[in-house]
Amino acid sequence: SLFRLKPVEVPKLGDCDVYVKMLAAPINPADINIIQGTYPLQSPLPAVGGNEGVGQVLEVGRCVTALKPGDWVIPADTGLGTWRTQGVFPEEMLLKVPNDIPVLCAATLSVNPCTAFRMLADFESLVPGDSVIQNGANSGVGQAVIQIARASGIKTINVVRDRPDLPKLVERLLALGADHVITEEMLRKPEMKDIFKSIPRPRLALNCVGGKSTTEMLRHLQPKGTLVTYGGMAKQPVMVPVSAFIFWDLRLRGFWMTQWRKDHAQDQESVAAMMDTLYQLIRRGQLRAPACTEVPLQDYRAALEASMKPFVSSKQILLL
Repeated sequence: SLFRLKPVEVPKLGDCDVYVKMLAAPINPADINIIQGTYPLQSPLPAVGGNEGVGQVLEVGRCVTALKPGDWVIPADTGLGTWRTQGVFPEEMLLKVPNDIPVLCAATLSVNPCTAFRMLADFESLVPGDSVIQNGANSGVGQAVIQIARASGIKTINVVRDRPDLPKLVERLLALGADHVITEEMLRKPEMKDIFKSIPRPRLALNCVGGKSTTEMLRHLQPKGTLVTYGGMAKQPVMVPVSAFIFWDLRLRGFWMTQWRKDHAQDQESVAAMMDTLYQLIRRGQLRAPACTEVPLQDYRAALEASMKPFVSSKQILLL
């Protein structure tokens, strides 16, 4: 009921503006949280939903130099409002992407793969042979972590919730390059020791769940390891035993891609280096779009409902 599909007049093209025809835009958990009012970003209403997607430039204002008609663009920051067929945006709100990568890769590039890339790079200096443990491993970020880690020679231990189609999910994550896929229950089992016969204990843990699964992941970290929290799907706090701080000297950190972009707004080299690495991985077939369900815009209600169901391992993508 919060949503309407309605025709809106496209504003006049200013000198520094870009007229974009949107091609595809995903529905991410953060988009839903913004709508529910539980996210630190709020747009003045009425607003267009969607923080991610890819579009094609149709026309540019006379002062625009970096973009030309035919170019593909993605949002340079959150809050663009991508769930629309076309729009006029200031040039600095857009980032040019190569149009030789698959459209679904481009549409899902600016949030999850960037988050995965930064978390693997910015907290521990990992080298080939090191390992990482993550929960919510079937999420968009989780799938990107598996692939980026694999391309860098880093081993992944991937925690998922037990579910009816578990074997199918395990198979899918192994096919992406996961080294181990385990359930939250297995984290507590003695068999975990077997995993660490073949790979070292992780120096980095990535948490998008919270609650018990996070506390259990912590127990497997190396001393002085780091837990990075970037989501809280279980809506439960992260509980840490005192011993983890005193005797293991573990570090607890947080990560929010929106904040990273703010902090690096003047540092286009860092952004460009990250994006180039991701394009190369995509071109080499080492980074694929997450499992997607493509939905025409007029069926947006079904797509929103599907994106909020439990155990969904497929990202809803609006085709515009």
